[in-house]
Amino acid sequence: MSWLGASGEALERALGLPRVLAVQSVGSTMDEAHQLAAAGAPAGSLVIAEEQTAGRGRGGKSWTSVPGAGIWTTIIERPRDAAAIDVLSLRVGLRLAPVLERWTTAPVRLKWPNDLFVGPHKLAGVLIEARWRGGRVDWVAIGIGVNLRATFAEAAALEGADPQVVLAEVIPAVRAAAFASGALTDSELADFTSRDLASGRLVSHPAEGTARGISRTGELLVETTSGITPCRAGSLVLVH
Repeated sequence: MSWLGASGEALERALGLPRVLAVQSVGSTMDEAHQLAAAGAPAGSLVIAEEQTAGRGRGGKSWTSVPGAGIWTTIIERPRDAAAIDVLSLRVGLRLAPVLERWTTAPVRLKWPNDLFVGPHKLAGVLIEARWRGGRVDWVAIGIGVNLRATFAEAAALEGADPQVVLAEVIPAVRAAAFASGALTDSELADFTSRDLASGRLVSHPAEGTARGISRTGELLVETTSGITPCRAGSLVLVH
């Protein structure tokens, strides 16, 4: 099996990973990655597909992809610091944004908690799922989707980019985020502030008010009539 002509073995060598499962079509790379991890696959194992027929998003949302229109992949990591998982989607976005800007004509912005935008259009998304054993994290699956072609009006894309070159930049960035520990640092908070899509804008969900950035532990901060409300869960809905 291969991904855009590259076999799993070739991708292992190119990316320096212990295992790559490369397929043309799969229901969900996330599901395949969980199966590999449960069977003992080491940190750095990767599942990548040209097409997902039942891709999974936040809140259990399902979606399909056009074959070859993006990078659809999930990497397995086995972090030691469980507390860092709370901010992992934000950390991945922070690491990916400057990487993807190599192929965009405008800055990559971040939308809490897991999306990357160019202008008003979504370029990429991150999905984090952890599995626990005996009160400790056993593994975490980090799902990444990056549009290489804009297949619908609301999408941004890395038009003309070489998929394997993009992948070679994306994977080290994701792994660096997974290796980090603790809450967000001052530098990371400043980075997020400079890329925050919602900063100062009215939002209707997960709370009604004005977006005022994020906390060190990853909460969205919304200024409401009763003060600053930290929001841990939910999707951010902007008032246009």
